Amino acid sequence: MAPAFDSGAAADIAKLSLNGGSNGKTQIGRSDMQLGEVTHHNVLQLKKLNQCVFPVSYNDKFYKEVTSAGELARLAYFNDVVVGAVCCREDKYEGEKSLYIMTLATLAPYRTRGVGRMLLEHVFALCEKDASVHAVHLHVQINNEVALNFYSKFGFEQKGVVDHYYKRIEPDSAYILVKKIERK
Repeated sequence: MAPAFDSGAAADIAKLSLNGGSNGKTQIGRSDMQLGEVTHHNVLQLKKLNQCVFPVSYNDKFYKEVTSAGELARLAYFNDVVVGAVCCREDKYEGEKSLYIMTLATLAPYRTRGVGRMLLEHVFALCEKDASVHAVHLHVQINNEVALNFYSKFGFEQKGVVDHYYKRIEPDSAYILVKKIERK
């Protein structure tokens, strides 16, 4: 049974530290959320999560590469259960160093609990650690309103459409979403 989750908890989640408490966990009521590494021991959990969330399949090469991606790939745990993940790679956008989000997924029942926010804030923290990163970008299927709304809340902007981006799914076009990293 899922733990009780009061309406005030959403505000608490927004204040989460990526480092959590002394044990690396963040406590909110009776639940905790944390990020963990993707390793060869748990990569099948990532694969199962992606199969549940995405209409496309990722090949074995993808999963092998993310096990050695270090901080660029993280699993999200909610009470020790994998409920989300993010996988990035270094890339270029408009000629400058960027982080490309290959996948960011949260199981549907956990989408209002701050898991996606925690994953995206991890990506932004990686950008802060590397001053040479100027943007974060990704592709989103043009009919995926949930994802488009989620990313717009974090300042991502649509910068174009790539026709025939996806194979074997309709619609096959994707928006390019970009968030420029503002430096202080």
